[in-house]
Amino acid sequence: MDMWWKVGLVLVMFWGLTSSEDREEHRESPPRTAMLRAPVETLDFGFVPSVVYETHAYYEPGPMGILFHMVHAFLYVVQPNPFPKDLIVKMVQQNMGGIKGDDYKKPENVVLLLQTIYYELGFIVLSVLGVFFVLLMPIVGLCFCVCRCCENCGGEMHQRQKKNGDCLRGFYMATLIATSVFLAVGVTVAYVANQNITSQIKSTRRLVSTNIRDLKAFANYTPAQIDYLTAQYTTAKNKVLSDLDNIGTLLGGQIHNKLESEVVPALDHALRMTAAMRETKESLESVSTSLETLQEGTGRLQVSLQSERVSLSNTLNDWACSNEDVTHTCNSIRGTLNQLALSANFNGLPDVEAPLANLDAVLKTDLSNIVQKGYSSFNDTPQLVREQTKGIVSEVKGLLDKSGAEIIGFTKMFPVEPALQNFSKFLTDSQKNIEAYYPQIDQLDFYRWIGCVLICCLVVLVLAFNFLGLLCGSCGYDKNSTPTTRGCLSNTGGNLLMASVGFSFIFSWVLMGVVVTTFIVGGNIEKLVCEPLANRQIFKIIDTPYMVHPTKKNFLPGMLFQDPNIDLTIGSMYRDCYENNGLYSALQLETKFNFNKFLNATVFNPEIGDIFNNVNVDLQGMLLLEQEGKDNLIDFANTGIGDIDYQAYLTEVNKGVTVVDLLSYANELDAQADNLPRGALENALKGHASSIRQIHKDQVVPMEQAMKFVKARSNLNQSIRQLEKTSRELPVKVTNVLNAIEAAEYLISNNASHVVKQESDKFIKKIIGYFSQYTEWVKHSLAMEVAQCKPISNIVDSAEIVACSFIVDSVNTFWFGLGGCCVLLIPSIIMSVKLAKFYRRMDTEDVFDDSMDVVVSGCHNEPLYGINNPMMSSYPSYDTMRWYPRASAPPRQPDW
Repeated sequence: MDMWWKVGLVLVMFWGLTSSEDREEHRESPPRTAMLRAPVETLDFGFVPSVVYETHAYYEPGPMGILFHMVHAFLYVVQPNPFPKDLIVKMVQQNMGGIKGDDYKKPENVVLLLQTIYYELGFIVLSVLGVFFVLLMPIVGLCFCVCRCCENCGGEMHQRQKKNGDCLRGFYMATLIATSVFLAVGVTVAYVANQNITSQIKSTRRLVSTNIRDLKAFANYTPAQIDYLTAQYTTAKNKVLSDLDNIGTLLGGQIHNKLESEVVPALDHALRMTAAMRETKESLESVSTSLETLQEGTGRLQVSLQSERVSLSNTLNDWACSNEDVTHTCNSIRGTLNQLALSANFNGLPDVEAPLANLDAVLKTDLSNIVQKGYSSFNDTPQLVREQTKGIVSEVKGLLDKSGAEIIGFTKMFPVEPALQNFSKFLTDSQKNIEAYYPQIDQLDFYRWIGCVLICCLVVLVLAFNFLGLLCGSCGYDKNSTPTTRGCLSNTGGNLLMASVGFSFIFSWVLMGVVVTTFIVGGNIEKLVCEPLANRQIFKIIDTPYMVHPTKKNFLPGMLFQDPNIDLTIGSMYRDCYENNGLYSALQLETKFNFNKFLNATVFNPEIGDIFNNVNVDLQGMLLLEQEGKDNLIDFANTGIGDIDYQAYLTEVNKGVTVVDLLSYANELDAQADNLPRGALENALKGHASSIRQIHKDQVVPMEQAMKFVKARSNLNQSIRQLEKTSRELPVKVTNVLNAIEAAEYLISNNASHVVKQESDKFIKKIIGYFSQYTEWVKHSLAMEVAQCKPISNIVDSAEIVACSFIVDSVNTFWFGLGGCCVLLIPSIIMSVKLAKFYRRMDTEDVFDDSMDVVVSGCHNEPLYGINNPMMSSYPSYDTMRWYPRASAPPRQPDW
């Protein structure tokens, strides 16, 4: 339960918050879900101040891990059954009030008892064997001692000679050496485990220190993290204020964009009509100028052609043409005189002065400037919105300031910082109290270490006698010596081996008692506590509904909040803290104090929506095209350009200036003159040809240029056709432009309120979206970054490391090594007793009589199994087995 009071102390900072739930119920109205879906600009709230915890709750045992794994494997063989979660739950729930009277005889309790025995069967069997060892070993040792005192059980100081004696001695010695080596390994394992406990207990101080420092850091950083959360409301607020300050651009701009598709095209058409007016005027001026030029030139050209035709006719009437040789040529030329005449008659074309004058009057009104005023009026929509929403913006700003003050005031309402300061002080005092116990812990650990070393020394004592006995016996053994003549060193080795046997009988049952006790305790703790704690199965037992109390569903919330119905478990809290999530989510504090609801109720103030719902931007005063502009367009359509006879113009323009091309006519005249005899007639005709060329150059060419090219290099024909097309389409275009302007003005006057409402809703969603980002960020930060409870899981993990990895694993390794030594003491006893016969000096020995071919107390000449003994050659031979049934030493010759 130590973990839980620490958790409870951590929760001190939240105690005030849990009491405010009722006071905030009226503010928990959720915001409109539609507003939370508005796509808005992503805000950057920065990073919550984080703390790096020092504790690394991880233990790597190093080489000791091999021994720990061996012990775990042995315990798995002893107890292969899975963790009995259901069995423990049933036992606790069925006997929650304790076993009274004959309750143990109830069938359900009997079943549970049998299931428990089945689960503990491996421990029970080994424990029974250990108890038998503890009980029987002293008895066997006592019987063995008495038996040897009676010269039985190998106690007689006589060694019968066998032909495989050397092989037996070698086998016993090798077996004893191997057994002793394994004994040494076992006692070394026990000693290392004992030393590991001492060294790891010192490491426990580091874990305690770092865990307390982490809890202090947790307490110190939490207020700053909470302040940072509340301070970031300013980020969302400033963004909202920025948008409110730019409401003309944002809201008015969106309204402008919505109306733009109808308004701008209408104004564009009206603006294009001003260009059409100018183009029409230019075309009319070109036609008028060309017509004047052509009419003036036509008069002069007609006089010149008439004069030239009369002069040429007079020349042809000269007497020179009466000559038969030139008569034909003169007649031919006389027949072409009528070609020297005009083809087009421009004097009969109607003038365009009246339409041009009307158009000049229309252009006196600057329609372009009027249209630009319409553009300017429409583009002033953002400014109009800004002016008409000044009061609304000021109200919203006031509400935002009020919400910010409420959030800050709410966080300051609870004594979080004093509670955390008290908690830090408590941690400091607790650390001092814990450190005050360190000398006592060290002293107790020293006593424990001394006790375990003494226990190991008992095994080392047996080992010492074994190795000394083997050393002395092996070094002092002489194969040529008889059992009765063995040396002192060999005899000492045998005595040391028997001493190891005696100490083995004396201490083995004590060692086994220690092994059985630590095995039962340490093994069951490993299987029932450490393993389920490592795989978190133990949490499932504690989190079982109604496990602790029949009326309380969940243990943890019942202890922390006095509300066992909250769906909070130790396992879920540990997982959240292990992942370094916030304590707010780990303890599900939203069930007692839903800060998100409070924040939503404060930030998503319904008054803001009500204020924006009353937004009414009046665009009825917007005038796209003044009446003067509309009249100007109508006057343009009525200028009279449609009354011009464009077909007459096209007919005359498509004609040539003269009937015949004067240059061709002059060239032909020159050719005909060349066919005449040289003389005055030829020269006269050539002179006429030259005059005709001069007329073409001076008069016809300018007229042709006037017909083909006018201002801006526009072809007269094209200008007339363009005027014809314009006059035909002009009424329709003017009507369409006026209709478009009227439609746009109608849209602004009658449907603008709908657009304003629609765009206002979008603007509200955008504003609410900023606060939605803030609340979501706060929710995530509370769950993941504020008051990260990694120290709580570190306390659990540290407790597991200290209790299981440092202590239980070492204790289990200790009894594992010591238990192996106890088991190996049995073959050590047997081999020591057997091998001591080959090292100790005997009182009697077996010899062989050659004549009788039986064993006698002496030797024979050619020993078959016996050993040559010159000292016995002077004594008579006799049958020791016959005379001394126990093969005791026979009396010497003088005693007969």
